[in-house]
Amino acid sequence: MSATSTLAMTHLVPLAKDLDENKVTPGVLGFIVFAVIGAAVWLLMKSMNKHMKRVNFEEAPEEPGKAAAAASTEGAKGEERTA
Repeated sequence: MSATSTLAMTHLVPLAKDLDENKVTPGVLGFIVFAVIGAAVWLLMKSMNKHMKRVNFEEAPEEPGKAAAAASTEGAKGEERTA
C-alpha cells in the first residue's frame, strides 16, 4: 500500500465505526430510482412484445425462375472472388 492509501484508511475507519448499521437505509431516493428503473424495464418489454408480434417468421415462397437466377448469380460472384 502506498502512503496516501494508508493515510486515507486511517481517516475513514473511525468514520465507518460511527455509523449505526441499523439506521443506514437507501431511503426515498433509492426507492424512486428503483421504481423508475422497474417502470422503464416494464415499458421496454411491453414495446418489445408489440414489435415481436408484427414480425412475420414465415418465408414467402419464391418463384422457380427467380430462385434459379439468384443461385446462378451467387455462383458467379463466388467464382470472381476466388479468382
